[in-house]
Amino acid sequence: MTQRGRAAGRPPAGTRPTSRPAGERARGDLAARRVQLRAVIEPVVTDQGYHLEDVSVSRAGRRHVVRVIVDAEQGINLDAVADVSRAVSAALDAAEERGGELLAGEYQLEVSSPGVDRPLTLPRHWRRNIGRLVRVTAGDRQVTGRVTAADDERVTLDVDGTVREFAYDGLGPGRVQVEFTRLEELSDEDLQEIEGAADDEEVEDEER
Repeated sequence: MTQRGRAAGRPPAGTRPTSRPAGERARGDLAARRVQLRAVIEPVVTDQGYHLEDVSVSRAGRRHVVRVIVDAEQGINLDAVADVSRAVSAALDAAEERGGELLAGEYQLEVSSPGVDRPLTLPRHWRRNIGRLVRVTAGDRQVTGRVTAADDERVTLDVDGTVREFAYDGLGPGRVQVEFTRLEELSDEDLQEIEGAADDEEVEDEER
């Protein structure tokens, strides 16, 4: 969900412009803002019952773009994302009113959930993907298997019919693999739904 706002951007008393090169100063400013933003945003997301996956800030012309990624153990729907977006926006406005230097001028807030291509780096990421096919670096080789179980210390994968356990500290980031279901694997009910949807599309085309 995207929202726009305006931050006062009042500089703290006694501060003076630095003499660092513009590019270096801009990168340093954005890194510092990211830390400050996370300190404001994370408690809000946690209070809502969700996990803060990432916060990033960039410039788009004269406007800052703040991107916030949130998730939950059982996933997060669009209504919840909208609620979090409103709460985060209110928190940013309140922080500015208290005199905090978070964002100067107009800003755009984008709150979303992680995509399927996000790396699996935490135990809760693996738990959220039980049943899915993943590819991960284990030691010096790549392993592809289906997640069958995951706890706080290890994940269990079905690798070509062999059940194997891997401790997280021995794994790199995992990646969910896109799978295309073959028609012969679909149930009769699923096939009927597909055929029905195709018939509906044909009727709509005839009515146009």
